[in-house]
Amino acid sequence: MILANVFCLLFFLGTGADPVASAKSNHCLDAAKACNLNDNCKKLRSSYISICNREISPAERCNRRKCHKALRQFFDRVPGEYTYRMLFCSCRDRACAERRRQTILPSCSYEDKEKPNCLDLRGVCRTDHLCRSRLADFHANCRASYQTLTSCPADNYQACLGSYAGMIGFDMTPNYVDSNPTGIVVSPWCSCRGSGNMEEECEKFLRDFTENPCLRNAIQAFGNGTDVNLSPKSPSFQATQAPRVEKTPSLPDDLSDSTSLGTSVITTCTSVQEQGLKPNNSKELSMCFTELTTNIIPGSNKVIKPNSGPRRARPSAALTAVSFLMLKLAL
Repeated sequence: MILANVFCLLFFLGTGADPVASAKSNHCLDAAKACNLNDNCKKLRSSYISICNREISPAERCNRRKCHKALRQFFDRVPGEYTYRMLFCSCRDRACAERRRQTILPSCSYEDKEKPNCLDLRGVCRTDHLCRSRLADFHANCRASYQTLTSCPADNYQACLGSYAGMIGFDMTPNYVDSNPTGIVVSPWCSCRGSGNMEEECEKFLRDFTENPCLRNAIQAFGNGTDVNLSPKSPSFQATQAPRVEKTPSLPDDLSDSTSLGTSVITTCTSVQEQGLKPNNSKELSMCFTELTTNIIPGSNKVIKPNSGPRRARPSAALTAVSFLMLKLAL
C-alpha cells in the first residue's frame, strides 16, 4: 500500500503535475461522474460500453453494428447536458484529452484496420437515409461562415454541436484524431489516398472536419463555458406586413369635430379602429380610406357626397337690396 502511494507520488512529480490540481482540472472525468449520477445516462452509457467492448473473436474485436446502435441510443436519449460535457470537455493535459477521445470507444466504433477513402465512406453514408440526413445537417449547421463573429451560421454553436453528435453511431462517425489537449482536430476515419481526379473534392470534404473554424470554436467555447450566442435570434415566424396603400391627401387641419360625415363612413372607420383590425385589403377598410379622402374638399370644411358634382350658386336677395340702397343714396 505504501509502495503504491510512493509510485503515485513519483508519477505526479515526474509529470510536473499537482495531484489535487490535476483531479480538479479533469473536466472529462467530472462529466463521467455526473453521468453516473443520472439513472438514464448511467444505464445507456453502461450499455454501449459493454456492447462496444465485447470481443466476438480474435479476428473480430467487436460487433460494430451493435456498437453503433447503442451509441445512437445514448446520444439520442440522453440530454445534452450530460452527453455534451463528455464529448466536448476542455482539457489541459493528455490524460484528460485521452479520456475525451475514448468517450465513444473508438477501437470499435471508429477505428478500423485500414482507412477507407473519404468519398467512398461518404457514398456509403448516403445510401442510408438517416446517415445522409445527419451528414446534411452537419454541413448546414457547421459550415464555416466568414460573415459572423463565431464563424458559425447565425452564430449558433449549439446547432453545430448537435449536428456533430448526431453523426456518432454511423459509418461517418467522427472523433478526435489524437490526445493533444491544446489543438482540437476531429475527423471521420478516412483519408484521401486513391482519390484520383477527385482528390480536390475529397480534400475539401475532409477539411470540413479537420480545418473547420466553426466546429473548432464551438467545441472550445463549450469546454470553456463561453458558448453563449453573441447575437439575439430572430423569431422563426415571418412578421405579417401591412398591404401597400396608395398615398392620399391628408385631412385638412381645420376640419372640426362637428363636420358631418356620412353615417356609414363613421361607422365603418370607427369599427376598424376600435376593434384593432389588421390592415388588409378588406372591402370595409378600403371603403374607409376611400371615403375619408374623397368626401372632403381640400382646403375647406365642406363635405360632399361621392360622385356628386358642384352645385350652381343661387342669386342672392341681399345683393339686390344693397344695389337699391346705393342708387337711392345717389339720388
